[in-house]
Amino acid sequence: MLGAAGPRRLSTISNGDPRSVTPMGFMTSQKGCSWPWLDKSTSLYRRSKSQVEILDWKTKKQLCFLDKVEPHATIREIRLMFHKSYPQWYPARQSIRLKPKGKALRDEEILQNLPVGTTATLYFKDLGPQIGWTMVFLIEYAGPLFIYFLFYFRMPFVYGLDERFTSRPHPVVNLACICHSFHYIKRLIETVFVHRFSHGTMPLRNIVKNCLYYWGFAAWLAYYINHPLYTPPSYGQKQINIAVIMFLLCEAGNFSIHVALSDLRRDGSKIRKIPYPTKNPFTWLFFFVSCPNYTYEVGAWISFTVMTQCVPDDNLGKR
Repeated sequence: MLGAAGPRRLSTISNGDPRSVTPMGFMTSQKGCSWPWLDKSTSLYRRSKSQVEILDWKTKKQLCFLDKVEPHATIREIRLMFHKSYPQWYPARQSIRLKPKGKALRDEEILQNLPVGTTATLYFKDLGPQIGWTMVFLIEYAGPLFIYFLFYFRMPFVYGLDERFTSRPHPVVNLACICHSFHYIKRLIETVFVHRFSHGTMPLRNIVKNCLYYWGFAAWLAYYINHPLYTPPSYGQKQINIAVIMFLLCEAGNFSIHVALSDLRRDGSKIRKIPYPTKNPFTWLFFFVSCPNYTYEVGAWISFTVMTQCVPDDNLGKR
């Protein structure tokens, strides 16, 4: 950290070239530098070090001044340098940008390729506590798995006690529990062994919003399907069998698409590549849909709905 006077900062002219300061302290003209040893075409200029000042995006207060930074340093490396001065702000919490309200710079962007002079002014914003995406998915998917069982086992605090309640659930209720559990167990396995995330973390505050959707949806379904007054599908076993087959096909298709998308980043790259169909027939949907994993996901839940004939507000049947 520097004193109030701070280092001399080099401004930037409109054409993107930094103004240079001569040994006598006179500013060169905006048309170019008259000193050949400061010309951008010389190897000496390329080897020169850069200076980076990091300001708070809101108060514009200088937080850190990095001296002798390599011009080819990446934003990720600058994050790590900043982290040494402020251990509480680990790289995942940092949003480094060129303008106070601008777009966050990517980790792989190189300092010398940015529209800055030899003294780069960057702005920092604290993104708050972060949580890894793998952990996010595990929490989101584990919740519905356990919540569903609370309704499946008809816990007294869920439905209470009533003489009209049947003692044994219909076989389709057991089948629905198996399918629902299979779906989320598959998702947990994919999270650990298949998925590759372009972003490492997510703000911790968002986990409540994400879990509210998945956990709430599971409770919404489970309450009606496992209700003691639930009545089976109108068309009996035929309707159930057809729906189960469609459900399993959609689950297989969803898994196949996730594997195909994961293979695009097998080398660890974060580049967004265009997916194409493979020899797996389930991937041929790429010919028609850009994200067929969601197509299969919708198909799976439609099949699940047909199998249970459960549409909330009308699935308790005859009372």
